[in-house]
Amino acid sequence: METQLDPMKDDLPLMANTSYMLVKHYVLDLDVDFKSKVIEGSIVLFFETGSQYRKTISAGKECCQSQFDETCKMRASEPCHIPMINASTCSSKTDCNDFADSGKEEEAASDENSNHSNNEQASGISSSKDCCDIEDHGNKDFLLVLDCCDLSVLKVEEVDVAAVSGIEKFTRSAKLTGVSKELENLRNQIVHELVTLSADHWKEQLYYFTHCSQAPGCGELLFSTGTWSLEIRKSGIQSPADFPHAIRIWYKTKPEGRSVTWTTDQSGRPCVYTMGSPINNRALFPCQEPPIALSTWQASVRTAAGFVVLMSGENSAEPVQLREGILSWYYYVSMPMPASTFTIAVGCWQEVKQQSFTEKAAIGTNTEVSLPSSQTDLRWHEEICGHVEYPCRFRNPAARLQAVIPYRVFAPWCLMESCEEYLLQLVPQCLSAAYATLGTHPFSRLDVLIVPSNFSSLGMASPHIIFLSQSVLPGGSHLCGTRLCHEIAHAWFGLAIGARDWTEEWLSEGFATFLEDIFWARAQQQLSHDEIRGQQELKALLRWRRLRDEVQNSEEELQVLRPKKESTGEVSESGASVVKYGLKAEKIFMQVHYLKGYFLLRSLAKKIGEVSYLASLRKFVIKFHGQLVLSQ
Repeated sequence: METQLDPMKDDLPLMANTSYMLVKHYVLDLDVDFKSKVIEGSIVLFFETGSQYRKTISAGKECCQSQFDETCKMRASEPCHIPMINASTCSSKTDCNDFADSGKEEEAASDENSNHSNNEQASGISSSKDCCDIEDHGNKDFLLVLDCCDLSVLKVEEVDVAAVSGIEKFTRSAKLTGVSKELENLRNQIVHELVTLSADHWKEQLYYFTHCSQAPGCGELLFSTGTWSLEIRKSGIQSPADFPHAIRIWYKTKPEGRSVTWTTDQSGRPCVYTMGSPINNRALFPCQEPPIALSTWQASVRTAAGFVVLMSGENSAEPVQLREGILSWYYYVSMPMPASTFTIAVGCWQEVKQQSFTEKAAIGTNTEVSLPSSQTDLRWHEEICGHVEYPCRFRNPAARLQAVIPYRVFAPWCLMESCEEYLLQLVPQCLSAAYATLGTHPFSRLDVLIVPSNFSSLGMASPHIIFLSQSVLPGGSHLCGTRLCHEIAHAWFGLAIGARDWTEEWLSEGFATFLEDIFWARAQQQLSHDEIRGQQELKALLRWRRLRDEVQNSEEELQVLRPKKESTGEVSESGASVVKYGLKAEKIFMQVHYLKGYFLLRSLAKKIGEVSYLASLRKFVIKFHGQLVLSQ
């Protein structure tokens, strides 16, 4: 039986049918407009046929009908949109002009506007019937389901990747006969060859992802939006294998969208950032939210001069001026991650620098830190990594010796002095302590940003970037350092090693809470062994009191580390599932998963000895980095 999803309940639905089609790469091309509080542009998704479909085909069974029926059953009836190829669907000049003025190439905007199908306008064909009933053969068409809410989807189209110059090298195993069906197969073959390129060719892969994302459209696709999803189909296409594997979605966010917050920083200047919403990034771009949908991404973001765009990306982006008053920022990642880890912050951030300390830190960056014997024994690197192929730092000799990765600190102008006094000097100490504990840094660089005062947490970690609350600054080096250590720990537990089921959040937060004490002890080199032990025992007592209070004053069902019990990690045939209690309001204020996880790990460390336990954690990291795990 498939789970019936009720959007009014406390569970967060993950609607994407990842078992049938799996996103491998996103290319975002966006404009940030602070006047309208809207981010708009396009996203190109590159797919592989999902494992469930391949498995079903190899068994000689037909699966698409059951998947389609399930999707129709799981969602609420919503208007369906059929492309109107020859008619303008912009109901007012304002909408068209807003798109053209958003910082995109004007000619591209004018070409595309005439074909946009906007669910906020009376465009296409709207019907109260289910999308299944639009055409006679509708109940046989394959339906691609993406996680999406609070977005205005304007248009969905297939991308003609075969039109890209030099793409012939990816067509050797396919024959082009000029027949329409063969051309569709060729496009999918090109995408397959591109997404399966070996890690050694990641730069070439990124190059062709960029050029394929700029290829012209070759036909609009039917789409409809539900409360939690975007559903796309191509008339007459009945299987995931035949569905277009490269699609472009034109859309814009809504000011009230829950994935980003529009606010002002502590200096009173406008900014927008992803603040760790319970609904993750589905109100920022259409995506596949289930953790199993590990993907890479690249993004070009345009905004007014004076703003700085920070993002989860491997490169330290430098702005390019497109025209007077408009700058473009470009980031990319080559390590596949869940779409929920994508992070962006656009504001008038200032980089915090201290010349004398910067020179000292640069010297320390290349200094080898003395490691426990099990870490200095590098025989493990000859083992084959267990993750999908990507340019892995654990197999890079230079990365394995990098105690302090390149880092930058950003803050609003009025907080720069506080950041220079404490935070800037703590970053290399905490990074070095983390390296001494767990070894190779999973990510190649780090930005640290002091986010606006409306941030509801003390910190949040994402690939290559950490958000910190301004609240950690008045606490001096201790509060600032411990929180920084906690977020750095997430690079290993929570990011490089993720939970296969989000309800098991203790796998991220319990480990980070336990490791923050270990990291911080090593970062405070001036303290004696007894002083460090005293600190840790005091923190354990305070945590125990906090846990006791929460257990006594919260619902019992919210205190369970594995709320789905034996069904943890299970998904429906299509790949859809729910995050139990993911939308429950009081849950975001609870620490029970942090604290129960911490005490579990602390008891294990005491039982076998801290040195032995940390050695086992290093082996665990080596074995499972780049993968998703369950509590077992």
